[in-house]
Amino acid sequence: MKLIVGLGNPGKKYEKTRHNIGFDFIDFYLDYSSIHGKWKNLFVGKYMEVFINNEKIIFLKPQTFMNLSGECVENFFRYFHLDIKDIMIISDDLDLNIGNFKLKNRGSAGGHNGLKSIEKALGSSNYKRLKIGISKNKENDVIDYVLGKFSNDELTILKEEFIILNDVLNDFFIMDFESLMNKYNHKNR
Repeated sequence: MKLIVGLGNPGKKYEKTRHNIGFDFIDFYLDYSSIHGKWKNLFVGKYMEVFINNEKIIFLKPQTFMNLSGECVENFFRYFHLDIKDIMIISDDLDLNIGNFKLKNRGSAGGHNGLKSIEKALGSSNYKRLKIGISKNKENDVIDYVLGKFSNDELTILKEEFIILNDVLNDFFIMDFESLMNKYNHKNR
């Protein structure tokens, strides 16, 4: 069993913002892969259980707001008796340009409050991450920037990137993570 967590903030106000790229990628992946299921609510999270390659996969979008994502993730972790090696967190990353991504199997939160919350709740930073670049804008306040919307040009780049990330996630279900990182991390532009 694997848990795929897309980070974001709930509510119409935050839809399609940079900080919600985790939510957006999960929605894209399910739609692009023609995976149909029913979203359910549990532990202040929206989740869907599906089978991919005969393995149960849980897609989760915490509804606790970004800074409290760890509460929801920890509840799912315990309820489904997961191993930390079977969790992947999908989040935005200011230090990567739009169109770039990075797979990591551990590390610091790097200033990302959602990741900080998860590390605190799980008591570990040894979980897998897919970090999707949203670039950095030094002219804007960080909070305003991450809660802002993508431009049309950025959305075009993201659509192309999401198709690549679709392959990344499919390979995550069948490959060991070291091989996955070796296959994809060098493909950033």
